[in-house]
Amino acid sequence: MKSVFWIMMVLGITLTIHEAGADEECSTVTALVSACASFVNYGTPDPIPGEPCCVAMTSLSNVASSTGIETRQSVCRCMMDLITTYNPNATAIATLPGFCGVSLGFTIDPTTDCEYVS
Repeated sequence: MKSVFWIMMVLGITLTIHEAGADEECSTVTALVSACASFVNYGTPDPIPGEPCCVAMTSLSNVASSTGIETRQSVCRCMMDLITTYNPNATAIATLPGFCGVSLGFTIDPTTDCEYVS
């Protein structure tokens, strides 16, 4: 039942990103990544993030790969902002897509230039 709740919540958030401006897109990205807060902050569940986190990462991957380049670049900028803001947890944030078996279409790394993400 918890899984169904998370899936519905994440789908609702994901649908709003298509209609959102840049600030709202970052709010959506932050909300999706927040499903991974326990893993990012504490490394639990160990050694991989739990189902709600991976559902969120899958949704984020779908948005980044199924919409225009501008949206992917915006998602990239938002992720770069997150790893800059939460620098002590940057590695954990950067590993989320890989642990969940998805790709966002760019590398989550402080040196990534989101303007060249295609």
